[in-house]
Amino acid sequence: MNNPVGWFEIYVQDMPRAVRFYQAVLQLPLEQLNFPGMAMWTFPMLPDGKGASGALVHMAGRASGGNSVMVYFSCGDCAEEAGRIEAGGGKLLQAKMAIGEYGFIALGQDPDGNSFGLHSMQ
Repeated sequence: MNNPVGWFEIYVQDMPRAVRFYQAVLQLPLEQLNFPGMAMWTFPMLPDGKGASGALVHMAGRASGGNSVMVYFSCGDCAEEAGRIEAGGGKLLQAKMAIGEYGFIALGQDPDGNSFGLHSMQ
């Protein structure tokens, strides 16, 4: 059985700003993919690895922000990534908090208004 999420997309309006933001907060390189009619930058992925990967997407007619999807990025200690959110141009919505036996989370909002989560076990 696989995890139920196989891919995610975060819609953005200003791709260069979004790429800078997520690279700064997560300290991960994003890679540009070329598709007709859209701009797409993917998060690192291992085709046979566990978990899901996804991309930042700018596509005409697809608004950013205000969505009901929450993507959680896995972290060593989510307080570290959370500490980089505001410096990257986003907004910290929830500082690191315990969620019992499931570890810790922090919540942020990117410059396009998309909310996202950070998860760690420490």
